[in-house]
Amino acid sequence: MKFPAIFRTILLAAASALTACTGAGTGMKTGTRPDQSQTLAVRPERPISTTATRRMYVRTTAYHHSEPGGRATAVGGYLRPTHSAAADWSWLPAGTRFRILATGDEYIVEDYGSALVGRYTIDIYKATRDEMNRWGVRYVEIEILQLGSYATSLAVLIPRQKYPHVRAMVAGLQKKVHR
Repeated sequence: MKFPAIFRTILLAAASALTACTGAGTGMKTGTRPDQSQTLAVRPERPISTTATRRMYVRTTAYHHSEPGGRATAVGGYLRPTHSAAADWSWLPAGTRFRILATGDEYIVEDYGSALVGRYTIDIYKATRDEMNRWGVRYVEIEILQLGSYATSLAVLIPRQKYPHVRAMVAGLQKKVHR
């Protein structure tokens, strides 16, 4: 049976995409897993960390300055690749320095976003939309090099409470600061 040209094109594209997703043709041995830093994850391999500890297993996503918020960070600087990160400050406060163990890249939490509050997710800044899309969603192990300040995070957020996600972070921070 002969398929029309459009169907053949669609089938070839689907087969190519499937091959790329399974690692076929990448030089990997059959049955081996690619390095975690190079794969997209649909779900975590183990429970993600919900409290700030020295070593944590976390969900990461990526963002770019073309998204709402632009190039400025919440702490008043500018976004920098392999440096800037965003998180729920009631979980990981502003100023937290961490290293992604799989890549060795170090970041500082200097931003936040409404989609991050209560999600235990770190959003890492990427210089291009292509890099952002390539990163996708990854579950990685990180090492906290220096925990930021919950009190400073609270002081920055108190005047910004007209937004519901900021109010949620302020409530979480007040519980930690006023113990």
